[in-house]
Amino acid sequence: MGDVLISAADLGALLVADRSDVVVLDVRWRLGGPPGHEAYLEGHVPGAVYVDLDTELAAHGEPTDGRHPLPDVDALQASARRWGVRRGSTVVVYDGEGNLAAARAWWLLRWAGHADVRLLDGALPAWQAAGGALATDDVVPAPGDVELTAGALGTLDLDDVAEFAERSVLLDARAPERFRGETEPVDPKAGHVPGAVSAPTGANLAPDGRFLDAAALRARFAALGADGSRPVGVYCGSGVTAAHQVAALAVAGVDARLFAGSWSQWSNHDLPVATGA
Repeated sequence: MGDVLISAADLGALLVADRSDVVVLDVRWRLGGPPGHEAYLEGHVPGAVYVDLDTELAAHGEPTDGRHPLPDVDALQASARRWGVRRGSTVVVYDGEGNLAAARAWWLLRWAGHADVRLLDGALPAWQAAGGALATDDVVPAPGDVELTAGALGTLDLDDVAEFAERSVLLDARAPERFRGETEPVDPKAGHVPGAVSAPTGANLAPDGRFLDAAALRARFAALGADGSRPVGVYCGSGVTAAHQVAALAVAGVDARLFAGSWSQWSNHDLPVATGA
């Protein structure tokens, strides 16, 4: 899958070199708010373009489609051109902490065939810790000319998931208490897809918000059965933090398919639900 991460120091070097083929995207977002654009205007990596996750990184349909269905690739291409992405651009994405939201942009652009997309390891705090300056303007770049085509990364559809969980490794990236069915703050049912394995996204990160190194991630996922010997799929609540899990698996050298509808889609259908550990 190529390089997944870029350090703050390396991004700074690219920006100092004033490379016109580097596009930086700020994907500040939290479930339930507050709006990320306000945080972006308070301070962002110089030149970074704000990306709205709800409107540009997701489609909208019925509850049975899930909370964040994949956008139509033509709509994604229009958004990417608005962000200034050109054919051959190096795209760097980040958010306010941990890249749990930014990974959605990373995954979507790679899924749509744009190969050179990196996550800023450690997100905005790493940039600031490295002495990076912050800007407060609302960047509007010259439009890009990128051409996107869906399908470069693997996905799981609702109809695939039950059988996939039986014969392969299906990781649930939500918090353990949601997996066990002890609480469900958003979706209509509590629990998990039968056969899924709990693999909370937060465990991909060190205390400073950077990804664990490749060896540590390989060990983490191997302990969960995801060592690459069998196909691996990932879901979360609505297909956002599951993209972070796909990125972590890629760092570990394991390819994974994303169930974009995730629990928000599964729980809106008459499908079996498992609870407990």
